[in-house]
Amino acid sequence: MGLTIYQVDAFTEKPFSGNPAAVCLLTGPEDDQWMQQLAQEMNLSETAFLLWQKNGFNLRWFTPAVEVDLCGHATLASAHVLWEQEYLNPDEQARFHTRSGLLTADRHGDWIELDFPAKPEEPADAPPHLIEALGIPATYIGKNVFDYLVEVESEEIVRNMKPDLVLLAQVTARGVMVTSRASSPGFDFVSRFFAPQVGINEDPVTGSAHCCLAPYWSKRLHKNEMVAFQASPRGGVLRVRIDGDRVKIAGQAVTVMRGELL
Repeated sequence: MGLTIYQVDAFTEKPFSGNPAAVCLLTGPEDDQWMQQLAQEMNLSETAFLLWQKNGFNLRWFTPAVEVDLCGHATLASAHVLWEQEYLNPDEQARFHTRSGLLTADRHGDWIELDFPAKPEEPADAPPHLIEALGIPATYIGKNVFDYLVEVESEEIVRNMKPDLVLLAQVTARGVMVTSRASSPGFDFVSRFFAPQVGINEDPVTGSAHCCLAPYWSKRLHKNEMVAFQASPRGGVLRVRIDGDRVKIAGQAVTVMRGELL
């Protein structure tokens, strides 16, 4: 028997929307090159590798191009698989040991809530090519440890923008999040996330970006609990809340494929 690998759509309640991630359940350690090659073969924004260890699972995330330090949707997908395949009891917490420390996930009905570190931004000057590549006027520019944050005036701008991805790939950062207050009913803010620098032109739904977006909009909207929509072509819904220096990010997930790696 080979290794089992799942494809899960995260931050959605229905197949073929949200953000797809591959989840590979390892039976023992694998070398970095093999994991990177498998992520390239899967050709999704993230492939998660899970290995059981004492008090939880070791979790690593790879894009088709690089290993990353933090990923929300593939963590959500991993927790979903562990409960769905009965590696964990329904009321048992999922615990992940990662390059960003201990991350946890808990089930609340049909929703899974992740406990992630907040990654707030600070005001920043626009680096070369950023505004030209985005092709939109910015009302605010900030940067955190991973990404640039660009606020614009309206949800319409966020939804309709068509960035120059070749030029954007020259910006030195993991990615760029573009955000605004929401005008669509039921949502507090919207965003899109572009990361051609790490092999992802546009990420459908980016949990880790909300480690920055949630505290950013919490200050501006004076709310600790918010509902966010990532307005990519696939789209996805996230419930976020601030808990000290942590961000709780909740979403739904659905398995769309299961296969055996030969």
